[in-house]
Amino acid sequence: MPKKIPLRQCTGCKEMKPKRELIRVVRSPEGTISLDFKGKSPGRGAYLCKNTECLKKARKSQALERSLDTSIPAELYDDLLARMEAGDG
Repeated sequence: MPKKIPLRQCTGCKEMKPKRELIRVVRSPEGTISLDFKGKSPGRGAYLCKNTECLKKARKSQALERSLDTSIPAELYDDLLARMEAGDG
């Protein structure tokens, strides 16, 4: 029996994709927002595809804010955009 691949929904394009193909944005129990590239950090997570179009859609519709139930600083969006364009995501 093949191993089950966990799927998560991108907050930008709303497509279900394997968890490893997505970037996790996490709100820690203390309330700080950070990027989690390993997918292991504790806290509430929201997922994004590794392309800039999904990030732009999520930012415009405030999907990350709704998913994490908090405001997202502009610096985090800028950092995420820079990492996506550099290919680090």
